[in-house]
Amino acid sequence: MNVAKANGIELAWDSFCNAEAEAILLISGLGTQMIRWTKPFCEALAAKGYRVIRFDNRDAGCSTHFSASAEPDFGALAAALMAGCQPDVPYTLYDMAADAIALLDALGIERAHVVGRSMGGMIAQVLASDHADRVLSLTSIMSSTGNPALPQAAPDVMAMMMRPAPDPVLDPEGFLTARLVLARRIAGTGYPFDEESHRSFLLEEVRRCYYPAGVARQIAAMEVAGDRRARLATIKAPTLVIHGTDDALIPLGCGQDTALSIPNAIYLPIKGMGHEMPSELNRTVIEAICGVAKVRSRFTGA
Repeated sequence: MNVAKANGIELAWDSFCNAEAEAILLISGLGTQMIRWTKPFCEALAAKGYRVIRFDNRDAGCSTHFSASAEPDFGALAAALMAGCQPDVPYTLYDMAADAIALLDALGIERAHVVGRSMGGMIAQVLASDHADRVLSLTSIMSSTGNPALPQAAPDVMAMMMRPAPDPVLDPEGFLTARLVLARRIAGTGYPFDEESHRSFLLEEVRRCYYPAGVARQIAAMEVAGDRRARLATIKAPTLVIHGTDDALIPLGCGQDTALSIPNAIYLPIKGMGHEMPSELNRTVIEAICGVAKVRSRFTGA
């Protein structure tokens, strides 16, 4: 793992393949660490001839934690938004997009293919709309546009998301039980749920850096981002939108809306996929990412 000073903070990152290859930047989702982009996935993507870079978002993993910032008051935040005011939050998705740009600067990368999942997909969308000169192609996975008319997460899933898990140091089994119930619920029905693999991965995340306090601030950043469809309509980079038909956290309609909002976007719904990417889909997702990257190459001669 490496650490880069970027946008006034520190971002933990690592990469696969040599530094001369064209870059693919992988952006993680809400409260998750860069290792959610698993090593086998990154290695297989790098084997296609790309330099694959993953990093911890601010307030997650081993990147800078905003522990001096107060936990957001979601009641006040909702009231401000209803009144048409911009709430005061520690940071926004636009700050998180600026982090990604600053990381590319620190690594000496002029332009990159950008791939984001869930909240990371929203950050990737901001990059492609607001930093178009830095983005070669966009892949938005299980993400959304901020359109307020879209379907919301299943109520039981949202309740699980917002309910604090037991402390993994004081009650490791209670922690694993709670997180596995959520993981199983959002996994979808199309692929076997490997409980042992999920258990091992959760423990790896805890050992690496367990920091749940950042989740509320990242949720606040998403809440104040608003409806981004007008921004998405300006995206010119070749775009791929991937979404699972069984996603109970960010429903399928959100992926459809993303694809409809971005001109000429390629839409790839995956039957049976929920709000995760099982290893059985690595090849499918990698081929799709490389396909949209090659669209850019055909038009530019790169």
